[in-house]
Amino acid sequence: TLSMSNVRIQFSLKENIQISRYAFQVLERFEDEMAVEDRRPRIYFRREGNLFLVGTANQDAARRAFDLQRSLGCRIEWWSPRQIKDRYPLYEPGPDIIGATFGPEDGHFDAYAALMAYRAKAKSQGAEFLTGEAVKIRAGGGRATGVDLGSGETLTAGCVVNCGGAWAAELAETAGVKLPVVPVKRQIFTLDTAVKPAGPLPLTILLSGLYFRTETGGLILLGKSMQEDPVGFNFTWDDQRFMELLWPELAEFVPAWDRLKLVRGWAGLYDVNTLDHNAIIGEWPEIRGLYLATGFSGHGLQQGPGVGRYLSELILERPLSLDLSIFTPQRVLENRPLSEVGIV
Repeated sequence: TLSMSNVRIQFSLKENIQISRYAFQVLERFEDEMAVEDRRPRIYFRREGNLFLVGTANQDAARRAFDLQRSLGCRIEWWSPRQIKDRYPLYEPGPDIIGATFGPEDGHFDAYAALMAYRAKAKSQGAEFLTGEAVKIRAGGGRATGVDLGSGETLTAGCVVNCGGAWAAELAETAGVKLPVVPVKRQIFTLDTAVKPAGPLPLTILLSGLYFRTETGGLILLGKSMQEDPVGFNFTWDDQRFMELLWPELAEFVPAWDRLKLVRGWAGLYDVNTLDHNAIIGEWPEIRGLYLATGFSGHGLQQGPGVGRYLSELILERPLSLDLSIFTPQRVLENRPLSEVGIV
């Protein structure tokens, strides 16, 4: 995938936290459960942590989120600036930083390996995968009836799940459904620093939203979501963005990285929910059988296991393992946003 493949418990909305807790459970046993004929996939789940810096402007929200996470049984720590410096000597917390929250169980994994493992396991149990582009959702009489493919073929179905990511809104509109979801370009940069950290660094999120972590081979991955990030299906990356905007900010927090090499970069797309940056999950109220799983705004990878389970239980009318009805598409029709401060 094109993301940093991060998974974290540090959210401020209870249901988002619960989704992540389930994702942790899935990842912990993933390699055993996804084995096919004794062949175990390797997804390299590394629990190197997430470190969210806290300043005076966000300390109240950070404290509320911290208390909620702890009340739900999450392993979360509140660090002082001295603890940050002692743990990661390269860091220079300035006077604007009053602390940080650290999730020791947060981490990252090989998302592409996980995708291939899911595919192999599903095929071993009889699932059929079709290659083609869905260009239109068919609906009539208030029900979804299937999809048209770019090849001209029509697939008939009593249930359609639109999980098209950055393309989901475009596809939904073919059925007359307007979603507040847009494709927004995000960029990641790979850095080779002259001074190497003594060990792995957690995904560290600065007050400005700049984030970075260590990668295999002694490299650093870095990114930042910005208001001016363009909307559209644009996959070009811009080295000047790093050189002019991000590097100075990085070097202020890690002065030892004033010398480094930009190895490469890439761009991917967030399916940004402009209503509230939370996922839209469930059956569209005006079309029976049309289910949505979109608008994750960068959290789709880590929320996929929980959302997939929830949708399967909805469709099969089974008891819910975790009630995610708070993310109902109904709130789109009512223009009713949810509050989540843990957006990166």
